[in-house]
Amino acid sequence: MTVPITALYAGILGLLLTALAINVTVHRAKLKVTIGDGGNPQMQRMIRLHGNAAEYVPLGLILMGLYELDGGLHPALHAAGTALIVGRVLHIWGMWGTAEPNFGRAAGPTLTWLAIAVMAVLNLWQIG
Repeated sequence: MTVPITALYAGILGLLLTALAINVTVHRAKLKVTIGDGGNPQMQRMIRLHGNAAEYVPLGLILMGLYELDGGLHPALHAAGTALIVGRVLHIWGMWGTAEPNFGRAAGPTLTWLAIAVMAVLNLWQIG
């Protein structure tokens, strides 16, 4: 059995993660920080943007893939995939220029957690 819906969102999110990784490298060169964050607030934000996505995206995609393999509902998969993308983009937008709390920093993680929680519950429902 294939997982074309999960593959679609994995491809998009994989490109986003790659862009965030490249962004960290670009900022390291620009800010002359060879390891860690060098105590630079901008470097700290760029590292956390990539790290946060790397922490949450894989779990979301694994849950989506398992749900799809088990014959899950396509609209639920598209909703979760869209929520993961929008959540990550909101988080990037919210943290890019400031460490201060703002809409993107609140809504982005919340949307990501919601997508993961819904996929977790749907997977549990599917086996029950």
